[in-house]
Amino acid sequence: MADKLLFLTGHLAERRLTEIVDGLAHKKASWRVHNLGIKVAALMTEAIVEKRLPGPIEADRVIVPGRSRMNLDRLSGHYGVAFERGPDELIDLPQYLGKGGQPPDFSKHDVRIFAEIVEAPGLSIDAMLARAELYRMQGGDVIDIGCQPDVAFPHLEEMVDALKTAGHRVSVDSGNPDELRRGAQAGADFVLSLDETNLDLIAGTACVPVLVPKPHGDLKSLVRAIDKAQSMGLKGVMADPILDPIHFGFTKSLERYAELRRLRPKAEMLMGTGNLTELTDADSQGVTAVLLGVCSELNIRNVLVVQVSPHTRRTVAEHDAARRLMYRAKTDQSLPKGYGGQLVSLHDVKPYAHSLADIKELARQIKDRNFRIAVSKDGVHIYNRDGHHVAHDPFALYPKLNVDDDGSHAFYLGYELAKAEIAATLGKRYAQDNPLDWAVAADNKPEDLTRHAPAGATLKAKKAKTRKTKATSSQELKAKPKPKRSS
Repeated sequence: MADKLLFLTGHLAERRLTEIVDGLAHKKASWRVHNLGIKVAALMTEAIVEKRLPGPIEADRVIVPGRSRMNLDRLSGHYGVAFERGPDELIDLPQYLGKGGQPPDFSKHDVRIFAEIVEAPGLSIDAMLARAELYRMQGGDVIDIGCQPDVAFPHLEEMVDALKTAGHRVSVDSGNPDELRRGAQAGADFVLSLDETNLDLIAGTACVPVLVPKPHGDLKSLVRAIDKAQSMGLKGVMADPILDPIHFGFTKSLERYAELRRLRPKAEMLMGTGNLTELTDADSQGVTAVLLGVCSELNIRNVLVVQVSPHTRRTVAEHDAARRLMYRAKTDQSLPKGYGGQLVSLHDVKPYAHSLADIKELARQIKDRNFRIAVSKDGVHIYNRDGHHVAHDPFALYPKLNVDDDGSHAFYLGYELAKAEIAATLGKRYAQDNPLDWAVAADNKPEDLTRHAPAGATLKAKKAKTRKTKATSSQELKAKPKPKRSS
């Protein structure tokens, strides 16, 4: 049975919300919009809702503005219906509702991330554990101990044991056969990289071998290694045809992966992506998305990720986002498009939350002197009851604002207009009093996560002190006349 959805809103957002809901292509859910009789929907409280929304509610889910900070658990208990926060911007509502009125589920994936720490021999145990925990938080499933040629590693066994004790799955990656043997005997879960000539190094251990061709590029030797490992009774055998850098065999190496999948349809495979992400001067998110797309098509369920170069400082998190996107799209038999922008950081898919007509209508309704700031394809807008100004250069706006004698107000407006100019220049989403969203490329500051916190979460004291007015919804941009971040 189709869901019945109830959307709560206020005066300013009601018209546009209704238009968006009525225009949704799919009809697998029924919709109703309820105006609570307040101007700013995002400022609704539990008390307002309980007073102005009569029960019982004929709905399966109640969706409130994304920037509202109500205790949704309390409301769900009061009405006996699930309350949930929608997207921050109304323009994102169709994507949020997804197919059949449900947001896309990114909780699943089918790719295991080996997060390699290439300088492991030079790290202390404590430093290694700290790095491993960071990679686990970013999505790493296996911590790969990267050994280095001609660098002594006397504490290899101790490092394997410490990582295992801390709850990590561990792999040892080395070109030194003795280090592979030591790693396997120390209890590593995987060793990289063995070939058909040295499988005996892990004899008597429970270690899973990751096999490579020898010589490099010789796919026949890799097939022989797979068959030999299986005949020895080794479990979970993986094969890595090895991805080569661009201009050094990249296309041919992709062909090896495809050919091995044809020769061994059920073989477990691993792809090391670092030869592309690390060795190409390009933002790694797009490179990662394409490589995970190849993995999705060829059913490659393991990737070895390197995070060394400054421009790949977030690549573990990028692989995590990419594997979830590709799994979702593959499950839906869909293109990996229209599922959100975690891998789109520089230019947003939908950069403008408001059209010029929307902003003009909002400006017409404003009756106070507080400035609102918005961005559209026409440039940066700033408006209050005294006027509506737009320019591509914020310096052209300052003479019209009459804040020469109000330093704190001028500072605040300068800060916000600078963000707005960046958003307008790059084609990014701008929301007043909120940070620019760089998706998976950067962590949000802790104080910026509160509006996405679970229902009932309370604001930090500093946030409550420095932000005196709650943020508003996409249709209700409300300015603050003073700086909102303490020094």
